[in-house]
Amino acid sequence: MPRLTHEEILHWLRESDPAALEQLFARADEARRTHVGDEIHLRGLIEISSFCVRQCHYCGLRAARSMPRYRMTREEVLTGARSAVELGFGTVVLQSGEDFGIEAAWLAEIIRAIKNETPLAITLSLGERLPDELRLWRDAGADRYLLRFETSDPALYAAIHPRRGSAVSDRIALLRELRELGYEIGSGVMVGIPGQTCEMLVRDIELFEQLDLDMIGIGPFLAHPDTPLGAPGVQTAGPGPNFIDQVPSSECMVLKAVALTRLVCPEANLPSTTALATINTLDGREHGLLCGANVFMPVLTPAPYRQMYQIYPGKACLDEDATQCNACLRDRIESLGRTVGTGPGGRFTRTASQSTPIPRSQPRLTPQKNPTSPLVVLP
Repeated sequence: MPRLTHEEILHWLRESDPAALEQLFARADEARRTHVGDEIHLRGLIEISSFCVRQCHYCGLRAARSMPRYRMTREEVLTGARSAVELGFGTVVLQSGEDFGIEAAWLAEIIRAIKNETPLAITLSLGERLPDELRLWRDAGADRYLLRFETSDPALYAAIHPRRGSAVSDRIALLRELRELGYEIGSGVMVGIPGQTCEMLVRDIELFEQLDLDMIGIGPFLAHPDTPLGAPGVQTAGPGPNFIDQVPSSECMVLKAVALTRLVCPEANLPSTTALATINTLDGREHGLLCGANVFMPVLTPAPYRQMYQIYPGKACLDEDATQCNACLRDRIESLGRTVGTGPGGRFTRTASQSTPIPRSQPRLTPQKNPTSPLVVLP
């Protein structure tokens, strides 16, 4: 398939005709089937701490918010990992705010314990940590690191992510360093950040390819109401009265970005995100799978902590227990004629110590849209 040009990606992001977009989504779905097959991999997400030193203008975990906080104990994290095995997941994701109360040696011991007790791949999503910490965790057995750069535009990034002291964030450089350490690397962006243009989003998608990302998460911009960008009217406002190219934080725009990312990065793992399911609670997840996604990330965080880890409001499946959520997701996957993947489901084996590659030759099942929930595209 010919590589998409900058102009073609821009055209598709601005496309609003439902019939044309159905063709785009079908192309992305075929690329997904060809390159990663029909398996949907489940990654069990454990949100191990809600503490964060950052002051991001949209995130419910920002340090300035007065709210109950928690850090999980070693045994609580291990219980979550064991639950992931019992539910048939191949990967556990340990996520938190940027919390330096999570000591590197403490987490390294937990990583080693999970590796000793289970066959799970381990993904870390802990923000910007020191190189020595990242190396320690990799040596302990962590397989992947997820660090979303959110937007590749430096000015837009700085506008919504205040500095932490004198430190300057360079997530692109850190992603490259993570690659050098032997991690599979994941990143992603928010769609609909106030001030974000289609040109910026094109550059985001092109950067995915340049970084050769193994996993790419794309979701709508959702600001917590108790943040500077969560105030009424702010989320839809551009940077000035003449600003006319604001990217909407809509399901349609997210689906276009997911589909184009699949075409540009055909072998990457792309989750149908919880944030997408939040803006369309009925069948947002399925729509993501029909537009190129091949991963779900169900939450395994213990119930007492879930309400304290609200990055944005109205998070999908917040009140479902892990068993109930697992059964629901498997039903959704099967309704599309797809299958649940087994094993770690890594994108590619870069070194002998990393996760095994996914099969490249798999049965080609034609996804059947749920007859009660067709894929309807609304710009």
